[in-house]
Order: sequence, then structure tokens, then C-alpha cells
Amino acid sequence: MFEEAQYFAPVAANEDGSVTVQLAANHPGFADPIYRARRNAIAALAVGHTRGDPIPHAEYTDEEHEVWALVTRELAAKHHKYAVTEFVNAAEELGLPTDHIPQLEEVSDLLTPLTGFRYLPAAGLVPLREFYGVLADGYFHSTQYIRHHSVPFYTPEPDIIHEVIGHGNTLASRRFADLYRLAGRAAQHVETEEALEFVSKIFWFTLEFGVMNENNELKAYGAGILSSYGEIEEFRGMDIRPLDLAAMGATEYDITKYQDVLFAAASLSHLEDVVGSFWATCDDDTIDKLRV
Repeated sequence: MFEEAQYFAPVAANEDGSVTVQLAANHPGFADPIYRARRNAIAALAVGHTRGDPIPHAEYTDEEHEVWALVTRELAAKHHKYAVTEFVNAAEELGLPTDHIPQLEEVSDLLTPLTGFRYLPAAGLVPLREFYGVLADGYFHSTQYIRHHSVPFYTPEPDIIHEVIGHGNTLASRRFADLYRLAGRAAQHVETEEALEFVSKIFWFTLEFGVMNENNELKAYGAGILSSYGEIEEFRGMDIRPLDLAAMGATEYDITKYQDVLFAAASLSHLEDVVGSFWATCDDDTIDKLRV
């Protein structure tokens, strides 16, 4: 998840129980009072939600459903060209609707029989330890709003297209879902904030922005790439480096632009061996050694 990106639209609780999503002046929806009101109402749905309870139903407009349908159609074509086979097969098995924005409860009901994962609604920023920690239990935090209709192929922070088309399709793969769980267990086991940040950076450069070689082609498996209409066309031209835990944990990144440094696994098995094994066994001491 783009945790840091949420700082661009922090959510403030009001005395009357409502919430306000504070959009930046350069946000596409900043000058649209209807969109802003909808963002506030949708964010409020997640406030006070308790794990295990049904996720509150979000009402979407016809215009918003059209954005989903347009982006879904365009990304599906790009996935067949640029995504790893494991993702493409998982997306077909999950079978997300293409004509309307699915409710998170609806996506959960599709996912659970496949890998056991379910969604939790997020109003805004989810603390790192909470966001990653629940992955171990088969839960994934997600926003429920969709990007502004004026720029259907762009969003300055993670919306339901990123959370569901990117992460949801990935979570439909048993092998990728196992990696998410291992990341969650690692987050639960480490104690220091430095170690937690290291775990989150490995997640960023793999399950968010990971690439791998498949049939002599560079393919994407990271949800951040696979949910981005523009970035999915550009990732092959970036600085591609070999998978390296210490390097990924030490590399800084800028969430406001395309990722110009990416780390490539030789295969899905290679990713599981290197990153999966790290998350399964890491502790503060092993991470400290990698950070030297």
C-alpha cells in the first residue's frame, strides 16, 4: 500500500462524528465540491469499522462506475502484455466485475474461497505496523473511493482501482497470497521501527513495484505497476537491478513519480526463495546485519 501517499489526503475527524478528507490544492478533485463531499462520506464508512463486521456499502455514481469500466478494460489489455502469468491467471480466476465498482465485501467473497484473504476498509493512513501486521491473518486494508473522473488514468493516492485491480488480483494467487502473509508475520515479529521500515521497503520493491524475468521477457507483478495505466508502459526502461535484500532495504524512493529503480527476480520461485524466506525468518538482528 502507498502508506506515505496517504499524507497527501489526510483524514480529520470532526466533533459531530463526520470526517473530512483534506485534499491538496493540486488534487484533481480539489475544486469539485460534489467529489469532495463523496470522499468525506466514503471515508466515514471506514471509521469505527470492526474486523469481522460486514464492510459498509459505498454508493457510487454512474460516472464513477464508468471510470472503473474504462480503466479495467484498458488495464486488462496491458496485463496480458506486461504482467506475469501467475497474475493473469489469478485475475481470470477471481473474475472481478468489469462494468461496476465492486463493494469490498463483494471482492472479499470472491477472494476468500481462493486464498482466504478478506478486505478491511481504510479511511486514510493506516499505521505501518497495523497495515502489514493484519496481512498475516489474511486481511488487507483498502480505501473505497475512486479517482476523480476528469483524470481516469491518474490518482495521486491509492484508490479502489489500485487496491482491488492491483492487490486484489494478486491476492487471488495462492503463491502471492502466501508472500503477503509472510510479510505480515515479519511485521508482527520485528520490534524496532527501523526493522519494520526495512520490511516495508522489501514489500515496496516486490509486491508493490516488483518485476521478474519470464520467458526471456521482463514482466511486472507489483500491484503499483499493474494498477498504473502509464507506469506499466514504462517500467522496462527503468534502472533494473538484481534482487538484493540489503539494496532494497537501503534504497530510497519517491512516491510522487514513476519508480526509476526496480529490482528483478529471476522467477517466482526465486522471489519466494529470497524474499519469502527472508520474511519467514527475519528478526531485528538479521535486519541490523543487512542494514550495515
